[in-house]
Amino acid sequence: MRALINAPLAFLRLFYQSVYLALSQIWANKMRSFLTTIGIVIGVASVTAVIAALTGLKAQVLTQFETIGTNTIFVGPRRPKTGPMRHASWWTIRFLPEHFDGILENCPSVGLFSRLGSVGSHTARFGENSVENVNITGIEAAYHEIQNRPVILGREFSVIDNMQKNQVCLIDPKLQTELRLDRDCIGQAIRIGHQTFVIAGVIERRPELNFGQDAEDYYEVFIPFRTLYKLGEPGIWAFAASKSTEMTEEAQAEMKFFLRRTRGIRPNEPDTFRIDSVKSFLTSFNEVALMVTLVAGGVVGISLLVGGVGIMNIMLVSVSERTREIGLRKAVGAKNSAILTQFLIEAVVLCFFGGLVGLGLGQCLTLIISGINPVLEKTYIPVWAVGLAFGFAGSVGIFFGLFPAVKAARLDPIEALRHE
Repeated sequence: MRALINAPLAFLRLFYQSVYLALSQIWANKMRSFLTTIGIVIGVASVTAVIAALTGLKAQVLTQFETIGTNTIFVGPRRPKTGPMRHASWWTIRFLPEHFDGILENCPSVGLFSRLGSVGSHTARFGENSVENVNITGIEAAYHEIQNRPVILGREFSVIDNMQKNQVCLIDPKLQTELRLDRDCIGQAIRIGHQTFVIAGVIERRPELNFGQDAEDYYEVFIPFRTLYKLGEPGIWAFAASKSTEMTEEAQAEMKFFLRRTRGIRPNEPDTFRIDSVKSFLTSFNEVALMVTLVAGGVVGISLLVGGVGIMNIMLVSVSERTREIGLRKAVGAKNSAILTQFLIEAVVLCFFGGLVGLGLGQCLTLIISGINPVLEKTYIPVWAVGLAFGFAGSVGIFFGLFPAVKAARLDPIEALRHE
């Protein structure tokens, strides 16, 4: 029983002494130790900075897409790469409003649906004030719930507004300010092109999904979908929402079958439209982020390899310098395992020292990255990345420190004592 208790205590005592000796050697040869671990420092700093940037970007993407819901589906025309329609004009493959008639009745997994239309940008005027390049979009009632953009002042469009093509509109708060409308602007009239529209409400500002592009000069006006035809022939697409995130793929399949039928696409012909979802965007983003991490990890591995060779070299030099010390320790009864453990722990401690410096440098790079671009403002080093960095450093120390440690353990004590 006493032997079982003494064995762990002896190992802990040896471990403590080895760490103490390793730190003493690092302190005694500060510049040499730093230059030796420069590869480890660069490798750990690089991998932590890359992981931090990807983590921040992923957090930003998830936050932004969560504002519009992970069950949101986008539908739009697309020219196929093969088939008889591969050279068709956009006018030929465009959506018509009737293509979507009855979609909720025929697609049970779809909970909400709204046609959208756009006639491009127009100039909005109120009195002497005007704003150019205002994006005009025609919507249906379900748009607000699908996109999570409520009306914060006034009312939403009614079914009557859409059916009778009433000239009412919703504006965003930015346009309200630029046109110098009253705080309670409901009922005031603005001109869009050659048409006059009465303001029915103010819609919540859209989520900033442009990833760093300047959206300060982006203005929106929404009008009833059918009213949009008074401003020209619109391009049409649609938003939908599945009844749950788990049913998104099923909803996409149902909509694809429905639209192929309403657009008269034959079974052997490719689709002339695309159906995408936020869920698929997030899946694709996660795959790309993983690939970037793996590529960056491969590049960083080269730095760690170079650093490991440096560690092995300096440990061999250390064994050579301390040959007489090794002989004295063996002469007083030190076992080969104790010598091996000592030098192996010294190599690992040296790598941990490089990893600690690299982690500090990586944190500095992370702060710089988060301050350069607002898209990466959520950049941070996750706890698992810290563990990964030190795991890398420790593995390099064990792998490249093993050979010098074995060499030290196998030294003949008599020959070692003769060494000058």
